[in-house]
Amino acid sequence: MIVSMNEPDTSKARVLILSGYDAASHKRWREHLAALLPEFYWRALVLPPRFFRWRIRGNPLSWLNEPLLQESWDLIIATSMVDLATLRGLHPRLARTPCLLYMHENQFAFPVSSGQNASADPQMVNLYSALSADCVVFNSGWNRDSFLAGVDSFCQKLPDRVPEGLTEVLRDKSRVIPVPIEDRLFTERPSLRDRTCPHLLWNHRWEYDKGPDRLLKFLQVLEQRSVPFRLSVVGERFRSYPKAFDRIGEQFGHSIEHWGFLESREDYDQLLRQADIVVSTALHDFQGLAMLEAMASGCVPLAPDRLAYREYVPAQCRYDSHEEDAEREAEAAADSLEALLEKGASACPPDGWRASRLAGDYQSLFEELIKTGASKP
Repeated sequence: MIVSMNEPDTSKARVLILSGYDAASHKRWREHLAALLPEFYWRALVLPPRFFRWRIRGNPLSWLNEPLLQESWDLIIATSMVDLATLRGLHPRLARTPCLLYMHENQFAFPVSSGQNASADPQMVNLYSALSADCVVFNSGWNRDSFLAGVDSFCQKLPDRVPEGLTEVLRDKSRVIPVPIEDRLFTERPSLRDRTCPHLLWNHRWEYDKGPDRLLKFLQVLEQRSVPFRLSVVGERFRSYPKAFDRIGEQFGHSIEHWGFLESREDYDQLLRQADIVVSTALHDFQGLAMLEAMASGCVPLAPDRLAYREYVPAQCRYDSHEEDAEREAEAAADSLEALLEKGASACPPDGWRASRLAGDYQSLFEELIKTGASKP
């Protein structure tokens, strides 16, 4: 599907975004980027977020006869689900066009569910795309570091003829520029509104890697300790979801304020402003947009001491990480919550992630790549 993101203007540099698995967060990022940087003429080729294995391996075939790929562009921006190496091979014009690979996630650190068959294909697509790109941008330092560590570990398992210095080559072309948080979400809010019965918000995708079983254990510990709370569990929900959510709904229904996905963005933003503490129990989160948006809206964060959270969640708001011991981690999370309530923790908005602050980083990088591309013979 072709998406026109602003009006044609021959005086502007032409930028084509390729989104091979256009999930909600990917769509929002590319739309926000075009709105932030109207200095460029934007178009997008997108594929729907379904049939994951086919999407990540088959997008060059899906776009084989796409006319937009025959046009001249000043810059190509591909998301991490795009097989950029194959695309540049099939379309010689793209081989001469500066290409940026934006890594919302990486397949070396992405969890494999029990219902999936292990395969090296997604990892190879990430690796070849990163090697093919002129620049690789990650949404967090943890995403970059886990990718590079994954590549290094992966290469050590290969039987022979693996080039030396591969990780260093990738590191040299890598940068970190997060997905921006819209300025409108940032609000001035004092310390916790309600320390006696705080409103806890869990606002993540209803999937196993977000740790719903750990949320259940955490809530059970709070109940055992007679810590009162109100609860909102929202986020994107799918036809198949972990059964821990049903148990949470049954056991803590009396404390629930909001339950399930909020269709209205306005209603969701209002909830962010109403909640006291935003909670994460995630085992995987490459940046943590849900946490960042809630923090911008004035929520105090409570997150495990792992993943990208170390980059923006203050130390006193991170509980000890015990990935192999969910019971122990639940106790640690409860300890941290009680400490925050006792001290009356204040909001800690992630100002460095504001769109107005990151727009210049994106623009400078785009202009640098376009200038470099224009100077090539």
